[in-house]
Amino acid sequence: MIIKRLFHLAAGCAILGFAACSEGGSASTAPKAKVSIIPLPARLLETPDSFLLDKQTVLVAASEADKQVAALFNEYFKSISGFALKVQDSAARNMIVFASMPAAEKGLPETYRLKVGKDQVTIQGDDAAGTFYGMQTLIQLLPLQQASSYWVAGVDIFDQPRFSYRGLHLDVGRHFFPADFIKKYIDLMAMHKMNTFHWHLTEDQGWRIEIKKYPRLQEVASRRKETMVGHYDDQKFDGKPYGGFYTQEQIKDVVAYAKARHVTVIPEIELPGHSLAALTAYPHLGCTGGPYEVGTKWGVYDDVYCAGNDSVFTFLQDVLDEVMILFPGKYIHIGGDESPKVRWEKCPKCQARMKAEGLKDEHALQSWFIRRIEKYLNGKGRQIIGWDEILEGGLAPNATVMSWRGTEGGIAAAKQHHDVIMTPGGYVYLDHYQSQGKNEPVAIGGFTPVSKVYAYEPVPEGLSAEEARYIKGAQGNVWTEYMKNSEHVEYMVYPRAIALAEVLWTPKEKKNYDDFLERLKADLPRLEKKGVNYAKHVFEVRGVIESDGKGGLQVKLDSKLDGGKITYTTDSTAPTAQSAAYASPVPVTKTGVVRAAVFQGDRQYGNEFQQAFVLHKAAGKTVTLAKPPHQNYNPGSPFALVNGIEGVKEFNDNQWTGYSGGTMEAVIDLGDSTEISVLGLNTLSNKDQWIYPPKQVTFYISKDGKHYTEAGQQKEIDGKGIIRVRERLKETVKARYVKIVAQSEGRIPEGAPGEGNPAWLFVDELIVQ
Repeated sequence: MIIKRLFHLAAGCAILGFAACSEGGSASTAPKAKVSIIPLPARLLETPDSFLLDKQTVLVAASEADKQVAALFNEYFKSISGFALKVQDSAARNMIVFASMPAAEKGLPETYRLKVGKDQVTIQGDDAAGTFYGMQTLIQLLPLQQASSYWVAGVDIFDQPRFSYRGLHLDVGRHFFPADFIKKYIDLMAMHKMNTFHWHLTEDQGWRIEIKKYPRLQEVASRRKETMVGHYDDQKFDGKPYGGFYTQEQIKDVVAYAKARHVTVIPEIELPGHSLAALTAYPHLGCTGGPYEVGTKWGVYDDVYCAGNDSVFTFLQDVLDEVMILFPGKYIHIGGDESPKVRWEKCPKCQARMKAEGLKDEHALQSWFIRRIEKYLNGKGRQIIGWDEILEGGLAPNATVMSWRGTEGGIAAAKQHHDVIMTPGGYVYLDHYQSQGKNEPVAIGGFTPVSKVYAYEPVPEGLSAEEARYIKGAQGNVWTEYMKNSEHVEYMVYPRAIALAEVLWTPKEKKNYDDFLERLKADLPRLEKKGVNYAKHVFEVRGVIESDGKGGLQVKLDSKLDGGKITYTTDSTAPTAQSAAYASPVPVTKTGVVRAAVFQGDRQYGNEFQQAFVLHKAAGKTVTLAKPPHQNYNPGSPFALVNGIEGVKEFNDNQWTGYSGGTMEAVIDLGDSTEISVLGLNTLSNKDQWIYPPKQVTFYISKDGKHYTEAGQQKEIDGKGIIRVRERLKETVKARYVKIVAQSEGRIPEGAPGEGNPAWLFVDELIVQ
C-alpha cells in the first residue's frame, strides 16, 4: 500500500542516524545509551554511576504485583537480548529491585522512583502502576542492540503524572481491527504511560461486541453490504460485504491483557444516536419501525433509538448488563453525540413522552434519555461518560463530559463541577492530516501535525484553580472512516500519540518541543522494533510563511533531520540535492510555487515542501478581525487570510478561518494609499460536512480606517468546493483600508445534513487587486 511504500522503515535508522538501531550480531557489551525518556520525567538527575546488566543479574520481586512487573520486563528484555533474567525474592548485589515505595514517601497514584547505581537498580512504586511505569522508564534506558551485557546510565528519577486520565481512543465501528492488534495498541499506549483505552464498539456502520441475549446484533448489525471508498464527496462504494465483531471471550482476554499493563478499558455503547446498525437488527427500537439498513456512508443518520418506546430501555439495559460483566472499570461511555431530533419531532410516542415528563423540547428529551440510562448504571455502581452534547437540555447528575467540539463543553462542565476529559478536534483528533504532502492517504480533513499536538494545553483558560481540578486529562481520538487496516491506524496515530503522552504526563513548565524531538529520535527505533508503521513527517522539511516585516511575504524553512541539507527552488521545478542551499528566509516576489526538500547526500528524506502563492496587493499586510474564529479552525493568526495561499477544498492545510454561525468581519491595512480595482475572498462550500458559502459579502474601503464607503456587495453565492467571490469595481479607487464582511448562512436548513445546527463559514484568502 502507498503508506508502506512511501514511509517504509528499512532505511530509517541510517537516515536518522540512530546508533541503537542495529540488531545484527551480538556485541559482547552494549555501551551506555544516552538518557532519553518519553514522557520526560518530573525530576531527572543523571549521575556518574553505571550499572552492568548481564546474565547474572537478578530481578528481585517479593509481591505478586512486583513479580508481574518483573515478568513483563523479562518478556521485553528477552526480545532484545535473547536471554531472560532470574526472578528471586532477594539478592545481595547485581540486581534490579521492584518494590513498593516506603509509606512515608507515598503520594499520588502512579508515582515511582528509579535509581540506577553501581551495584543495583531500584524501582519503587507508590502503587503497582507506579512500579510498572518505572519499569517502562528502565526499558528506555536500555540499548536496543543484542548483546551479552548492557551498561545502563546512572540516574535518579522521581516521577509522577500531571493528569490522572491519559487516554487513546479507537473506533472499530467504521473499520474492524483484530483482537491481536488491539493488544498491540494497548502495548504501545503503556509504553508511553497512557492509562485509558476508549474502545468505540458500536456505530451506524457496524456493531462490534457480542451480546448473547440479542444474537441479531452479531448476525445482522455487525455487517454492511458495502463501504465508501475515496473522499466522501466522491460518493463511491466498493460493493463488498464487510463485517466483524469481538466475541465475549476475546473481549475478556483483551481487558485482562490491558489490566496487566495498567490500562483501563472503557467501552462505548452509542445512544441515542449512531444506532442504525442496532435498529437494522431490531427495527422495533426505532421511531418508524424501519426497514433499516446498516450504514454504508460516513456521517450522521436521522434514525436513532425511539425515546418514547420502553422496549428501547429494556434492550439497552440488557446490553449494558452484559457489557458491565465484560468491563469491570468504573466508567461506561454512552456516546450522546450527533443525535438528530427529526424522528422524535414526528414520533407520537416521543411526543407523548415529552408531555408525560413535562419536557420543553427534544433536547430536553435527550437529556431525559441520558439521565434514565445514567440512573440505571449508577444503580449498578458505574458512572457514565458522554460527548459534550450531553450538556444540551441539562447535564446528567454524575456524568463525566468528553469535550470534543472545542473547549466550550469542557469549560461549561467544569464550572458545573463535573469531571471533564478534553478531546478537542483541532488538537487531538488523529484522523486529521498530519502532513501537507501530496502523497498522503485520504483523511477526513483538518491539519494536525505532531507540533500542534505537542502544543496542546488541556486546561482551558478562564477556569479558576478550583474549576481546573475537574479537568482530569485528555484523550487522542482515532475515527477510522478512512483507515482500512491496522497499518494505516499506526501511521495516523504514531508519533502523534507520543506527543500527547508527554502533554499529559510531564509538568507543563518542562515541556520543550525541540527537546522532545531529540528524545523522539531515540524512541522511534523502539517503535520499529515493535513493527509499528509510524509516520516520519516530523523530520521532513517544513515551511512557515511569514511577513518579511516590510509588507511582503517570505518562507522560512526548517528540518529536524540530523545532518540534513535543505535545498529549494522558486521556479516551480522539483528541488534536487544540487539546487540552491537554504541559508535564510526565501522572499516571495511573484505568483508561483516555492518547493523545498531535505537531503542526506543525494537521497531525499520524506515529503517535499511545496507551496503555491498568488501574489496580490493585500499579501503580507496587516489584518484585524472583529471577532476570533472558532478555535478548531483558527490558523493561528489573521495573517493566514493574506499570506498569498489559497486553501484547498479538503481544508487540511490549516489555511481556512472558520466560524460556526455568525459573521466574519476583517479589516486590511494596506500600509499606504493603494489603487484598487478588484476586491474578493475565497470561501468553501461542502454542505455534507455542514460548510456553507456566505449568505452575503459586503466590501468597504476607507482612507483613514474610521469612515468607510461601501464598494460592492454580493448575494446568492452558491456552488460546490472552493468559491472565488470577486467584486470588480466600476472604476479604480484609492484607499488604504479595506473592510470585508461575510455573513454566514446561520442555521442549516431543514432536510440538509446537520439541519438546525449552526452552518460553518470558511474564509481563506482576502484579495485586493
